[in-house]
Amino acid sequence: MSPFIEITNASPFLNFITALIIGIGFGFALEQAGFSSSRKLAGMFYGYDATVLKVFFTAAITAMVGSQFLQYFGMLDMNQVYINPYYVTASIVGGVIMGAGFVMGGFCPGTGISALSIGKIDALFYLLGGAFGALLFGVFYPSLEELSLANYKGPAKVNDFFGLSEGVFLFFLILAAVAMFWLAEKAEKRFARPDISSEL
Repeated sequence: MSPFIEITNASPFLNFITALIIGIGFGFALEQAGFSSSRKLAGMFYGYDATVLKVFFTAAITAMVGSQFLQYFGMLDMNQVYINPYYVTASIVGGVIMGAGFVMGGFCPGTGISALSIGKIDALFYLLGGAFGALLFGVFYPSLEELSLANYKGPAKVNDFFGLSEGVFLFFLILAAVAMFWLAEKAEKRFARPDISSEL
């Protein structure tokens, strides 16, 4: 939200309120899309419901296309966009842990909060487990520091890794998305679970 402050000279409080409104809107959109249902979310891993894949792939493509157009028309300086630093080892280990938690619990942190907001008790236990895991990481960080900082690659971008321009990479990503959507449709038909889908 910092560009909002720099452009408008808005106060940090107004920046917080803006972020809160956007967050509430995002949570509402998640709930309306059915992402407060652990069965719907877990369906991505079992093949009977690929809504998560479709929505988040679409969101990524939309954001990338939008940023490219804004950059082209001089309305966005991509050099000022923050890119998360990439720690290879931590990403792999963290991805495995989160993926396992996603399959077992049926939520990710964002969807877990969305589900908790409408009173899902399973989401409460899921989020408490995540908080406990974060606490354990903090307690044992001295022992885990070397692992968490291993193979640091800086603010890496996938297109740079492949030696492609952002536009060319976006083109190939759109093709990959189309292929993934086609495969997702096939999977949903192949692994259909009418007993679960009727409840969602």
